[in-house]
Amino acid sequence: MASSSSSASRTWRYRVFTSFHGSDVRTSFLSHFRKQFNNNGITMFDDQRILRGETISPALTQAIRESRISIVLLSKNYASSGWCLDELLEILKCKDDMGQIVMTVFYGVDPSDVRKQTGEFGIAFNETCARKTEEERQKWSQALNYVGNIAGEHLLNWDNEAKMIEKIARDVSEKLNVTPCRDFDGMVGIEAHLRKIQSLLDLDNDEVKMVAISGPAGIGKSTIGRALHSLLSNRFHHTCFVDNLRGSHPIGLDEYGLKLRLQEQLLSKILNQDGSRICHLGAIKERLCDMKVFIILDDVNDVKQLEALANESNWFGPGSRIIVTTENKELLKQHGINNTYYVGFPSDEEAIKILCRYAFRQSSSRHGFKKLTRSVTELCGKLPLGLRVVGSSLHGKNEEEWEYVIRRLETIIDRDIEQVLRVGYESLHENEQSLFLHIAIFFNYEDGDLVKAMLAENDLDIEHELNILVNKSLIYISTDGRIRMHKLLQLVGRQANQREEPWKRRILIDAQEICHVLENDIGTGAVSGILFDTSGINEVSISNKALRRMCNLRFLSVYKTKHDGYNRMDIPEDMEFPPRLRLLHWDAYPSKCLPLKFRAENLVELDMKDSRLEYLWPGTQLLTKLKKLNLEGSYNLKELPDLSNATNLEMLDLSVCLALAELPSSIKNLHKLDVIYMDLCESLHMIPTNINLASLETMYMTGCPQLKTFPAFSTKIKRLYLVRTGVEEVPESITHCSRLLKIDLSSSRNLKSITHLPSSLQTLDLSSTDIEMIADSCIKDLQRLDHLRLCRCRKLKSLPELPASLRLLTAEDCESLERVTYPLNTPTGQLNFTNCLKLGEEAQRVIIQRSLVKHACFPGSVMPSEFNHRARGNSLKILVKSSASFAFKACVLISPRQLQCERNQRRVKIRCRVTDGRGRFVGSKVVSLEHPNHSTGIRTKHLCFFNGVLTEVSCDALCFVFKISAYNPLDNYEISECAVQILTNEPERRSCDGGSE
Repeated sequence: MASSSSSASRTWRYRVFTSFHGSDVRTSFLSHFRKQFNNNGITMFDDQRILRGETISPALTQAIRESRISIVLLSKNYASSGWCLDELLEILKCKDDMGQIVMTVFYGVDPSDVRKQTGEFGIAFNETCARKTEEERQKWSQALNYVGNIAGEHLLNWDNEAKMIEKIARDVSEKLNVTPCRDFDGMVGIEAHLRKIQSLLDLDNDEVKMVAISGPAGIGKSTIGRALHSLLSNRFHHTCFVDNLRGSHPIGLDEYGLKLRLQEQLLSKILNQDGSRICHLGAIKERLCDMKVFIILDDVNDVKQLEALANESNWFGPGSRIIVTTENKELLKQHGINNTYYVGFPSDEEAIKILCRYAFRQSSSRHGFKKLTRSVTELCGKLPLGLRVVGSSLHGKNEEEWEYVIRRLETIIDRDIEQVLRVGYESLHENEQSLFLHIAIFFNYEDGDLVKAMLAENDLDIEHELNILVNKSLIYISTDGRIRMHKLLQLVGRQANQREEPWKRRILIDAQEICHVLENDIGTGAVSGILFDTSGINEVSISNKALRRMCNLRFLSVYKTKHDGYNRMDIPEDMEFPPRLRLLHWDAYPSKCLPLKFRAENLVELDMKDSRLEYLWPGTQLLTKLKKLNLEGSYNLKELPDLSNATNLEMLDLSVCLALAELPSSIKNLHKLDVIYMDLCESLHMIPTNINLASLETMYMTGCPQLKTFPAFSTKIKRLYLVRTGVEEVPESITHCSRLLKIDLSSSRNLKSITHLPSSLQTLDLSSTDIEMIADSCIKDLQRLDHLRLCRCRKLKSLPELPASLRLLTAEDCESLERVTYPLNTPTGQLNFTNCLKLGEEAQRVIIQRSLVKHACFPGSVMPSEFNHRARGNSLKILVKSSASFAFKACVLISPRQLQCERNQRRVKIRCRVTDGRGRFVGSKVVSLEHPNHSTGIRTKHLCFFNGVLTEVSCDALCFVFKISAYNPLDNYEISECAVQILTNEPERRSCDGGSE
């Protein structure tokens, strides 16, 4: 059989060849058939000039071979012609050799009579065969049997012959257009888009449907629309693609005149009548209401355009489809279009292919350009327009030129890209533009509620303004509630801000301009934000009154994008910050504290990462608007201020505050606090007690060695990370934390035992602790426990009864482990006892014989006796009784070829491939043995066993071949012995052949 790809790549002279018996259909059915196909633009081979004789002519054979589709029109006298039957043989030969499509129409004959050559059809067939050899009869009979089984249209199932012919023509069109036209060949992702949109179009439905294609500017909506037009046009009486609707606003026309002009343009295009003139707005309905039309309205940006061109579905004939492409989802709601296909951004892989298609004229990057390709793709934010324009500009350039373009892309957007993207920004009203600029410059990827608090004004409805930006596809809200704007749109915002006259500029982002304003004590009421990148500036000196006159300054961000060694910044102790500040973000703030006159009552976010602060301010501040406090990396911070009034605080980051020894008791008032970061607070030893914060879900306290007491801040907590702490015990009160899903106590060496755990727990990590005992009562009833990690628990001697929910147990390098408790009823469990060298034979028997696990690995060199089919090496053959399915257990003996003492093993895979006695694939099984970070891997001989099922087996022999591969290709193991136990349908005879593959 020819492959579909080779068939699609052929050049076909004809679209359709029809095999028929002339006297039955030529002047009736076939004439209507040809007319319908001509109307649909489908070329058919015409046999009018071919003289018919005893055998099929070379011209006819050639026509069959040059046709994409053959339609066999089976009538009652079809089999009375040896000519027709020879045509059928040639058609089926072309189907096998070249992948030709074969369709059937049963015209007054039953498919069963065709298959079996019975009835009147059979009588005609027998008369024809009477003059032929038995060999010819058999060939024809087999061909008729085959074609009679091809599902096709049956006239008796239709009450309207014309409708049946329309349906056949539609089916042929679909088969001819299984791939887009060549204009769109190689366009990444286009076929997936077309398939999804066609499902929305529901083309077999006779209703009139309007479907929208929505998405941000530059995403490819127009391209998809044009591809659809090329793909589907031949299914409709009349079609047109109406482009550039965004620019359809002629000067001097009122709304009525505009709608008349739009209707004239549409009718001229769809009816192919240049200069059509109409005098009223009912013209489209009058002219098109009985026509099946396909209209694409591209780049619609005003609901009046839809009112003019597609106001009602009854304007168009049955089966019509209207497609609207737009960035504005709000106008679709206004017009009542509910079927919308949203074009999302391509995947990382697809984005790279798009870039490479234009940069290298191939689907992957050239040698040496892989990293550069990824950088450009990231800077273009995976926007197809950006990838196309930038990719084309990079074609033929060397690596140095690529690096120059990358540096340029970080700050400047290409004019062609900006021209497309800027249209959306310019369509906004002034307040919406202001919101767009602030998101682009300050708040991209920020939490939506935080942004609303930042931008809330008495005269603005921020929720409404955000919805406008969402509906116009300028931003979107991710599933985690963050506001996201495309990277190239961010650059559009920055450049739009820079184009403003200095006295109108809302946000200062140019370093020279900022320095000029600050150094010369210039203030302006128009400035709402300053974004100051100090990279490359040798020294910054700010006067105490530099910011005082900026009475409307609400957002101040001082940061470094490059660590270039220029870090000196001098600010006066009495510098005055504007009172309306809502965002204060100052990396590496150089003073020991904020100015005495600093007021924080309007702050929503205070971010002083890597500062030299020792404390923030003395006394108590009004902090009721504060939602986010980030002091990460403030090495010298010794104390936190009174946070009693910070009742809306949601995030507190104190990571790497090395000098911070304790938390204030005022933390008990932070009932909206969701997460605390306190990693690497090396001096922290005192935390408040008797606190139960209502919203706290996650605490990070990794690397706090002085912390001895288990933190109990919230019974609503979900995740606790207490890695490398000094915690000595888990208190009984932990059982009240009914939502706690994960506890990570790894490397907390002072922990000796576990006696209490919450019933909700899913993941417990006790790796690298000195734990000696886990109480049986605290773990066996944890019916949600999924992961248990005990790596390098070198003092743990026994393992308690485990819950059936357990999916992964990693007990690698538990040097003292001797016993495991029966039963280990974990049917989906993966048990890793690598290098547990004291694990006794009884424990091994429990694991193999009495437990229900997915797979397990433990030290051992003797194959268990129940595995009764064995062989040296990695392959095994078993004679079996033929059966529909087999369940089996397999065991392999793994031997390291060399000691892996200095390598970081992460994963070892064991693959089992099963074939039958003839070498045909029957089934496979892959087992992945996970190792913790910095594992030295399997250091001695180990047994690994697992379960498998083979379905639909019908043979008398099975060959099992086992292979092992490590995550790191340098690692080297071998399978020295393998064995299998058949659990169902035990074979009558057994034999085994050893070997190594």
